[in-house]
Amino acid sequence: MAAVLTATELTQDWLQTYPEKLRRALAQVAQRTGHPLYVAGGAVRDWLLGVAAKDLDFTVPKDGVLFAREISNLLGGTFVLLDPEEDVARVVWQGFTLDFSGFRNQTTTIESDLGQRDFTVNAMAVSLASQTGALASLTIVDPFGGAADLERKLVRTPNLANLLADPLRLLRAYRFSATLGFSIEPQTEAAIAAHGELLTKAAMERVSYELGLIMSSSRAWQTIDRMAQSGLLWVVFPELLPGKGLGQPSSHHLDVFGHSLDALRHLEEILQNPEAYFPEQGSLFLEAAQGKRAVLLKWGALFHDLGKPETHKLIEEKITFYNHDQAGAAVFEAIAERLHWPKDDRNRVARFIALHMWPFHLSNSRLRTGISRKACLRLVKAAGDDLAGLFLLAMADSLAGQGEGKPEGMEENLAALWQEVHGVYAEYIQPVFSRPPLLTGHDLIKVFDLDPGPFFKEILDALELAQVEGQVADREQALEWVKRFLESGQSSTPQ
Repeated sequence: MAAVLTATELTQDWLQTYPEKLRRALAQVAQRTGHPLYVAGGAVRDWLLGVAAKDLDFTVPKDGVLFAREISNLLGGTFVLLDPEEDVARVVWQGFTLDFSGFRNQTTTIESDLGQRDFTVNAMAVSLASQTGALASLTIVDPFGGAADLERKLVRTPNLANLLADPLRLLRAYRFSATLGFSIEPQTEAAIAAHGELLTKAAMERVSYELGLIMSSSRAWQTIDRMAQSGLLWVVFPELLPGKGLGQPSSHHLDVFGHSLDALRHLEEILQNPEAYFPEQGSLFLEAAQGKRAVLLKWGALFHDLGKPETHKLIEEKITFYNHDQAGAAVFEAIAERLHWPKDDRNRVARFIALHMWPFHLSNSRLRTGISRKACLRLVKAAGDDLAGLFLLAMADSLAGQGEGKPEGMEENLAALWQEVHGVYAEYIQPVFSRPPLLTGHDLIKVFDLDPGPFFKEILDALELAQVEGQVADREQALEWVKRFLESGQSSTPQ
């Protein structure tokens, strides 16, 4: 990002970079109402950082909803009433999000309105010229030193009471810290720590949105770590707290929560350059390491050991967590339900948690006896299109365990396992998946006079494996194979 100016003044009229139609509409409505109009909040912050914001917040002394409705009519945009009591509405137009609000809490000046805002970097405004819709001046209204805090990379509230007015702001401080790379001013963070429980009063959809922005940033693990230190993390995710201080076997050097946080740290590093961890295989991870897939994978890293506290046992002085992967997936489902996550997102993260031990088990088998096409097929079908992501998670999980009892070469073995599994997939499994099935349930009914039932899947799955193993190549061979399969009694199919 561009360097921040020390003076509270913009380097250019940023509104001139926006569509002329928008400026004309703003001028027309401002002239009709006779009210002063300001661009405030995040847009001014972004302009100081050299970014042309797509989201613009406009503030007027009153009738913000009416202003938005008229702008929507002039532009042909979509009008969205956000909060009639607070006089807030939105216009969505040509990729821009335009929010309009009246002065907050019956304040009568722009300075007083800015004093009601969450953080100083969002408590700045610039006035518009009602004749042109351009900026009336490049000078910023900055009563709380927001520009200076931008330069210092500091998240600070204008008034500690502002944090309590909307408890979501307790979490938003960390969101801005994550997305901007800023630190939180000590007094502000102390207030967050003291009043963290208030966050439970915020709507879960809003909490989920802020958490998503944190995890989408490149500083997720640092931010989650800071939230743990202030205690806010335990308010959001009380399920993580039992892992704090819970010891692990000698292969680990951290407690359960510390290990989960470190797995997230390593995963963020891996996502930057998968090739460094999977030599000559990096291109196979492009989809898993970008966009939403990467964000869900990071959630998987943070939550992968959720099930350890409830499965913890001490057997002959040995710490065990048997089936913690399945238990953790169940715990996560409750979290996803609470945060109103979309079904596909929750299913993907739950799958990462439920399967995260599979690459380790398969790696051990490979070292002992080698792995079969059947073993590869089982893993491929279980992981689906998240197979590459599962191996990225396994690598992060391994790197986060550096205890004295850790087997040597674990990361190298995981990379070698991935190369072998993917090789089997490309040569034997994918060709089978890419073609129509040789037989269907209709064939089992018509040719073999079978009644439909759960055993149909057993038969067709076994036939699929036979194809992968090279035993069956065409429909004729498939029919003969099923005939022998039924005659041999391998299936539980009723005869």
